[in-house]
Amino acid sequence: MKNILLPILCTLFFTACITKEKFVDTFDRGKDWTELQTQLPPYPQADNLLQFNVGPTSTHRYFVDAPSITVEKDGVIRYSLVVKSAQGAENATFEGIRCETREKKRYALGRNDRTWVQPRVSEWELLENVSQDYAQRELAKYYFCPRGLIVGSPEEAIRALKAGAHPNALR
Repeated sequence: MKNILLPILCTLFFTACITKEKFVDTFDRGKDWTELQTQLPPYPQADNLLQFNVGPTSTHRYFVDAPSITVEKDGVIRYSLVVKSAQGAENATFEGIRCETREKKRYALGRNDRTWVQPRVSEWELLENVSQDYAQRELAKYYFCPRGLIVGSPEEAIRALKAGAHPNALR
């Protein structure tokens, strides 16, 4: 019994020592950043929509509402995105892209009565290579965050959307 008890006690002792060490989460890097609160823009109007291309694999059309674009001091570009399907369905969202970390966040969803509603989940997520993020990845890469930099103003972002890409973006 003594032969088994000593190894068990040693294991428990070393386990206790290990668990007292501070856990460093690599996802917590840069957490000193503080996000600014934002106001919801007016619901997008058809006359203000700027279409952009997300590539040949999508059958939907994608638009940004020009008056909704903001470039904030917290490094987040916020905008309203409108997606129209080939069948005529339309979805609107109010979103943000953080160029520094290549993350996106959805602040509001558009409703049929042309008002905004808060989504169930509104957290920063990495721009992954999945079909749901086509628009956000394209906006980040070619319009709002060319070469990882952030555009300096909403006017610069609008010029990039109208031109088909930011002049500093690599195609």
